[in-house]
Order: sequence, then C-alpha cells, then structure tokens
Amino acid sequence: MSQSPVRIGVLGLIHDHVWDHLPQLTHSANAELVGAFDTNQALRERIQSEFGCPVYETPEELLSEQELDGVFIFSSNKAGAELTLLALERGLHVMIEKPMAASLAQAEAMLTAAQAKDLCLMVNWPFAWWPQMQHAIAFAKAGGIGDLWQVKYRAAHAGPKELGCSDYFCEWLFDAELNGAGAMMDYCCYGCVLASNLLGEPDSVTGLGGQYRPAPLGVEDNALIVMQYPHGIATAEGSWSQVGKLTAYATAIYGTQGTLIVEPHKKGRLMLATEDEPLGTEVKVECPVLTLQTATEHFAHCIRTGETPWELCDPKISLSAQQILERGVQQMQQS
Repeated sequence: MSQSPVRIGVLGLIHDHVWDHLPQLTHSANAELVGAFDTNQALRERIQSEFGCPVYETPEELLSEQELDGVFIFSSNKAGAELTLLALERGLHVMIEKPMAASLAQAEAMLTAAQAKDLCLMVNWPFAWWPQMQHAIAFAKAGGIGDLWQVKYRAAHAGPKELGCSDYFCEWLFDAELNGAGAMMDYCCYGCVLASNLLGEPDSVTGLGGQYRPAPLGVEDNALIVMQYPHGIATAEGSWSQVGKLTAYATAIYGTQGTLIVEPHKKGRLMLATEDEPLGTEVKVECPVLTLQTATEHFAHCIRTGETPWELCDPKISLSAQQILERGVQQMQQS
C-alpha cells in the first residue's frame, strides 16, 4: 500500500540553496510542498509564481494554517536555529541547511529539543548526495585504505556575489552575527563535518582567517581550520577570493594503505591510489538507492521510518562540526 507524501513547509527563502531543493519536492512521490514563509514579498511572490504554493508573512501563520509533517529551513544560520526550535516545539520534523547554526549554543539547543520530542533533525550538507562521496566514506570507514591519518577538504570560489548569490543571501553571509563568521562558517564547515565523521573529536583546533580581497566584505573572506588528532590531522579550507576552479571542492582522504580523491559534484570521479597503483585508478561507483539520492528523499524516508539521518546529516555529527567551528572562530577572532 502506498503512503501519502509527507507534507513539507518551507521556513525562509533567503538561503539560495532553497531553489535547488524546491524542484525535488515538486518531482517527488514521497514529499510535497504545501506552503512557504518569508518576510520578503519578492521571494514570496517568486515561490508562489514558480511553485504555486500558499505563502505567509510569518512562520506562525504557516505552522498554524497548514497541516505539516516537517519543514525545510533556509534562513540565515542564526534565524534558522530559532525557526528550528519553533518548529520542533510544534512537533514537526526539521531539515536545516548546513552548517547547523550560527553558534554552538544554538546547535546544542536544537539537538536537545529534537531529542526531547523524539523528532528528526536533519542537517543538509550538499556534498552528502554525491555518490562518490558516499562511497568514499563507506570505503574509508570499512578500512579500505587502512588506518586513516589525514582528511582534507577545500571549498572555494571567487566570492558569493561573483558566484551569483542573491542580495538576500549575501546580506546575511556578510553579517558575522547572522552567519556566525564569514568564509570560515560558510565553507570550512564542510571539512569540519567530514573530519568529525571520519576521525571523530580532535584533541586541538587551530583557526586562522583574514580579509584578503581588494574590497573587504566586513568578515573574513579566507579561512583555515586545522584539527589535530592522536594519530592524524585534518584541514578545512574556505575561500571567497579564489581565481578559477582548480582545487575547489576537492576532498582527499589518506590512510596507511591508500589515498582517496573525491572529485566534486554528482558526476565527479572517485580515485584510489595504492602502492600497486601509485598514480591512482578510478573506482566504480554505483547509483545510490533513492533514499540517498537527494535531501528531500532522505528526509521523507527518515520521517517515515524514524531512522537517524545518514552520517554527514546526523545532527550529532553536525554538532561535533559546530564545536570545531566555534573553536576555530574564537581563535581567529583572538589573533
């Protein structure tokens, strides 16, 4: 017997990633969009025009007038955490865009509230849905390259505006209170969650960053976090001033018996180097099951089954990443 689609409301439209997820909702047999909130009239008009859903000027209106199973949250990191608590209090499952919150205190409050209500709290990391990333993580954790000793991830582009991000998005990205920092929070977070999942909690964290663009944005535009482990190290890099795409979104996982390179985006390759194949060979990667293909399908699956979100999207792993980010930001601010 088929199940009815889970009913999803969207809280916030000022995070540009939302426009990648809305088509997933419209094409899914397992989830449906039933309403959206944002304080900006232009964004309400856009989603209403493109997706035909009811729109609301306050989150309370949406949560009161629509029967929902869960919500997608695409607001600033600070406001997103506040909206998460509001939704959880209403008994709704939540999917929020990475990193998790603007501060560790917010992230801790979110996880505590979700656990108290026995609700799903899923943190969406865009690279979680790359088939080659899923395969690399499973292979590495299964011992495929021996004992892990280093994890590296670099997220970089020429800048949010240069990338084409909207003014709505940039307005809070360049606000340290709403974002939590600048490039460190926005982009180093990926390397932090990857290291948290593969290596666990670091013994020490070093955070560096600064404004190196010709026209400063008001927050750091380049940042680096180094994580030290008893038997390894990890680095998370973020740049809003890189020329070109070389090295951008590159992942490297090093073990005592091999090296994995994860090329970016859904069609990227997974390369494996070993002593016998030092130049590396491509690893064949199968298409994931439907519930691991998109954030929408996975969220619907978790709501229906009660399962904990997959590894990178597990709120406990994201909380660990937030702990690292907090330490990195504090060090950067003190230097």
